[in-house]
Amino acid sequence: MAKHILEKLQDTNPECEIWWDSSPLVYQTWEKSTIDKAPAAKKQEWAAQLKRLFDPDNAGDMFFRSSTTNPPLSLAAIRDNPEMWGAYVRGLIEQHADATVEEIYWMVYKEVVRRGAELIRPKWDASKGKYGYISGQVDPRYVYDYDAMYQQAKEIAALGDNIVVKCPGSAEGYRLLEQLTAEGIGTNNTTSFTVPQYMACMNAISNGLERARKNKVDLFRWRSVITHMSARYGTLGDLKIQADARGIELTPADMRWAELAIYKRAYHWGQEHKHPSKMLMCSMRVDKDVDPDGLSSWHIEKIAGSDSVYTCPPKYIGALMEAEDNLKPFNPDAINEEPPKDVIDKLMRLPYFEQGYEFDGMTPEEFGRYGCFVATATEFSTATRSTVDFIAQQFQAMGKKAVAKETVEAAA
Repeated sequence: MAKHILEKLQDTNPECEIWWDSSPLVYQTWEKSTIDKAPAAKKQEWAAQLKRLFDPDNAGDMFFRSSTTNPPLSLAAIRDNPEMWGAYVRGLIEQHADATVEEIYWMVYKEVVRRGAELIRPKWDASKGKYGYISGQVDPRYVYDYDAMYQQAKEIAALGDNIVVKCPGSAEGYRLLEQLTAEGIGTNNTTSFTVPQYMACMNAISNGLERARKNKVDLFRWRSVITHMSARYGTLGDLKIQADARGIELTPADMRWAELAIYKRAYHWGQEHKHPSKMLMCSMRVDKDVDPDGLSSWHIEKIAGSDSVYTCPPKYIGALMEAEDNLKPFNPDAINEEPPKDVIDKLMRLPYFEQGYEFDGMTPEEFGRYGCFVATATEFSTATRSTVDFIAQQFQAMGKKAVAKETVEAAA
């Protein structure tokens, strides 16, 4: 039985966790399309591997230990079965005659999260609450509005025992993370990219846990993961722009090291201080131009052996499978490899990197103005608006007026 490449990654540290980075509702569609496209010699092997990763009929034994979603991924779940979701939305409109487009949207978004949580609940039950979680995200259009996010977070958490709330890496998001932790609600810190954000998150979690224990809050459902949106840091922010403006040549390898250096610094700090949060690597890529020896995926190769969460979207898993025969074996000690000093010295000439790498590189008030934060929050807001428009189309199909109430945009 040939192991899947993610099973090989899991072998580098039994405590690491591989997560499915999409709604569980889309897995079977993706599984079928992946097997259909597989090389003839690989079809049987891939089919067996993907069934081990996640079999909805036997979710208690799935290889994936949890799942994450965000607005684009929830939109993908709706687009995976638009006829079914369209009928569901029209039914809600009939039941709630006075509801606005935005109110129906929020009902639908929560239902996508709830159904995903229900699908993988057997893993949560089998592991006695250690695994089998799904992340549901507060509306990215409210990343600066604590009160709106808190209300949504409470509603998301109430959907199921195996749900954690995704909170943004803004100053208001860290205030929310502390409050939810104090109430025993699990969290996932998203739109986070930098060491100062991770320090703010760990501090918020520590403060929240102290309050929870003081008030004798039940922490059985609580857990904390801190997301590093790796490739988004290098491509959506100001790293390349600032380098070009200063006449500094950044190679693809330099940019990957920038992302990895931030992760490793935060990861090792958390390990040394025995912080209960777990670092989570996402936004990984398979690259052709980073490693001189050929294809690579440094985002997982360079941190192999760590007690991390790796949350893997369908497209990335497919790319790994296609490239596996050309990738290097995982080194279980890779997490301890230091970034090259000359690369760090070069990167430290860029204010964008210095802000993201130094422990005190930014204040919480600056998090929401950081380049990759603004770009990602805007992208997530765009996906949210597309989902709202799907709801509006159902109103129109029923001959009803489709006017959404105004919301505050993340990029405003």
